[in-house]
Amino acid sequence: MEAELLGPPEELKGKDVLELGAGAAQCSRWLAVQGARPVALDISHRQLQHALRIGGSFPLVCADAGALPFADGSFDLACSAYGALPFVADPRLVLREVRRVLRPGGRLVFSVTHPIRWAFPDEPGPEGLTVASSYFDRTPYVEQDEQGRAVYVEHHRTLGDRVRDVVASGLRLVDLVEPEWPAWNTSEWGGWSPLRGNLIPGTAIFVCVRD
Repeated sequence: MEAELLGPPEELKGKDVLELGAGAAQCSRWLAVQGARPVALDISHRQLQHALRIGGSFPLVCADAGALPFADGSFDLACSAYGALPFVADPRLVLREVRRVLRPGGRLVFSVTHPIRWAFPDEPGPEGLTVASSYFDRTPYVEQDEQGRAVYVEHHRTLGDRVRDVVASGLRLVDLVEPEWPAWNTSEWGGWSPLRGNLIPGTAIFVCVRD
């Protein structure tokens, strides 16, 4: 939001924006405040129920990001904050669908956990600074329930994989942002801390355009 990768807030007014993997639709809620017309999409009905409880005067759509239920050229902008793309085996399906529903000149901005993070243990202290696995190992991370059913799957792709996915989908990559750890943030949570954040990027943000 502060980086204005979707454009200055004053230019968002009246724009049709699709949020992919919206979860509780925090981004859509912010976009609506700016005067945009967001649509929040997620495959999880439960997540959209959270969004409904929180409130917001914009549509909530339960659908697969790889088969968007919208006509060609329906949106000016699309965004995704750690949603949808890391959780599909073939992200090109999603990216092609996003390109289809964007209008010419439309922009997609999406963030994912920075791929380098996969090579390091998810620990905030010094133990999280030593490479523990291959950056090039694309084995998905899977959590299972007591019956052995997958309940969470996140796919690892290298930075180069992500760039090739964007290009192969017909979008043009105009920027790749790797935010640095902000000096004001002294918090520690999960596997992250100032110690680790000042040395290893946590996020990669891709800015793409449909020509």
